[in-house]
Amino acid sequence: MNRYYFIKKFDQSHIDKQDKKTIIIFRNYDNKIDKKIILTIKNYCKKKGNKFLISNNIKLAIKLNLDGAYIPSFNKDKKHLSYSFKKNFIILGSAHNTYEIRTKELQSVNAIFLSSIFKKNKNYLGFYKFKSLSLLSNKPVIALGGISDNNFKKLALTNCHGFAGISFFEQKKGP
Repeated sequence: MNRYYFIKKFDQSHIDKQDKKTIIIFRNYDNKIDKKIILTIKNYCKKKGNKFLISNNIKLAIKLNLDGAYIPSFNKDKKHLSYSFKKNFIILGSAHNTYEIRTKELQSVNAIFLSSIFKKNKNYLGFYKFKSLSLLSNKPVIALGGISDNNFKKLALTNCHGFAGISFFEQKKGP
């Protein structure tokens, strides 16, 4: 099962706790992107054996030779379809409803993050709605939102190909 860890700053100790299968995604919409920090994270992830993606900036991901990019649900743009990518470049996208799932399919993402499965926020789907929405796409679906040690085993009851989060990975005690 694939794992995706969202970070908003470089914290070496949090990345050190992850195993090589965990993909690191830099997502910080509060501050302007600092290319030096992105390159620092990229180089550290490469040294540790983790793939590294950046959120909402495919051009920068290509320019800095990152492993891929993450397109948030609010981004409906399709300009990246005309770009040329390296062979294993990953494009991930998030969605909260049928319309956004179709948009991500049109954006040719490799997988769709569907949220929120457990966290009761404005995008809360719950377990059963998550399951039914995940059947609407042929793309792999990644569970997002409120995943913890208490509900982790429930993911096996969905047809998700992985999960993503923040706090789940920050509490992790190591591989």
